[in-house]
Amino acid sequence: MAVLEGLEPRSVFHWFEELCRIPHGSGNTRAISDYLAAFGRRRGLAVRQDALGNVILTKPGTPGYENAPAVMLQGHMDMVCVKEPDCPKDMAREGLDLAAEGDTVYARGTTLGADDGIAVAMALALLDSRDIPHPPLEVVLTVDEEIGMLGASGIDLTGLESRLLINLDSEVEGVFTAGCAGGARAEISVPVKREDFLGETIKISVSGLVGGHSGIEIDRGRANAVVLLGRVLYAALQEGGGRIVAVSGGGMDNAIPASAEAAVAVTDAEKALAVCREMERIFRREYAVGDGNVTVAAGPCQADALPLDADSSRRVLALLQCAPNGVQEMSREVEGLVQTSLNLGILTTDSDSVRACFCVRSNVNSQKDMLLQRLELLSGLLGGELSISGSYPAWEYRADSPLRALMTEVFTEQYGHAPTVEVIHAGVECGLLADKLPGLDGVSIGPELTQIHTPRERMHIASVRRTWRLVTETLRRLR
Repeated sequence: MAVLEGLEPRSVFHWFEELCRIPHGSGNTRAISDYLAAFGRRRGLAVRQDALGNVILTKPGTPGYENAPAVMLQGHMDMVCVKEPDCPKDMAREGLDLAAEGDTVYARGTTLGADDGIAVAMALALLDSRDIPHPPLEVVLTVDEEIGMLGASGIDLTGLESRLLINLDSEVEGVFTAGCAGGARAEISVPVKREDFLGETIKISVSGLVGGHSGIEIDRGRANAVVLLGRVLYAALQEGGGRIVAVSGGGMDNAIPASAEAAVAVTDAEKALAVCREMERIFRREYAVGDGNVTVAAGPCQADALPLDADSSRRVLALLQCAPNGVQEMSREVEGLVQTSLNLGILTTDSDSVRACFCVRSNVNSQKDMLLQRLELLSGLLGGELSISGSYPAWEYRADSPLRALMTEVFTEQYGHAPTVEVIHAGVECGLLADKLPGLDGVSIGPELTQIHTPRERMHIASVRRTWRLVTETLRRLR
């Protein structure tokens, strides 16, 4: 017996449960991709399935809607697979154990994958329906969104007629997302040379920071441990004399580093240690509100390599001190929105180079390009190289959006109040789709999901019902 049988909307929960029987973690989407393609073929729909596993299903408009503008419904088929430490499930081979409790649906011991299984389920319910009026539908279901929007990046949308997009990958009911940042991963590699240097080796560490998401939390006054480390090293080497041996910090380009450390060879260890104590006092005053627990620690250590020569040490200090970081510009159109930022997220050292990796974001494509140009110029001045990967475009906010106006009207009628319209300083697939289909008018919505990407993930049943009503009524009015 189906666990979700009897929940409304019945068709949506039926297809959601069917999808949950199929393992579909990021990087493991072939089975669900094949299932979706077979679903379309059995119903006589036009089906496109590419080598990546992306699936496009096309359904004509219902009677009276044959000549209405086509609408794209879009979501991603992969989920983040996380389980409790004692959960025996093999999420690469087994489906989920669903349960319903009160107004929520969850999976026992694992993530639920409602991000973004609910989008796929709603799309299948519409494609399978015979009594829901709608314009021509182009359902675009992508793979591997959670590991870099790989499916949306590689999908070919040639021939699609849609210039109206309803993306179903938001997690907060009542919020219409109408724009997002574009981004890129940029890495500066600075070559270094090493030589003998007479001095005492000490380890300096910066820790105790909050860290956080480099998009949505970049403006919350939190310190970047790698940037603070650069300030400590400059002051310590100026006062105590010496050379850098190695620097490191952070672990992900899109996370604000909470800790960083360095090994340095100094001629006067006592002076260098005193500088570290003073820098801790300075940082705690500067970041008393956002990051008041910052700690700067220092003490003797063993050197694993020769120190950098004087020129290399200066160039690494210049990298850490002069590289742009944090909020660069606020939006003039959307109050409170960070428009352009970057985050020095990873710092590493090997035998002949120091590498700094940045996550660059902007809600305006030209400003993303500007930041990449600044990093390229800085890299050149330091005798290094810049490499760029994972670049994706911004989904720029449209002040005039007929689709958003219609959906706002429907939402207000159904809920009794207007939705919140927001632009986010993070990436979503809409930016890639809009870049491939110029003139695309889109809105991203979704039902209430809580604690996603954890085994505590919950999908709220009544919210799914309300979101379904919003989608179907919007489609009914798009003639």
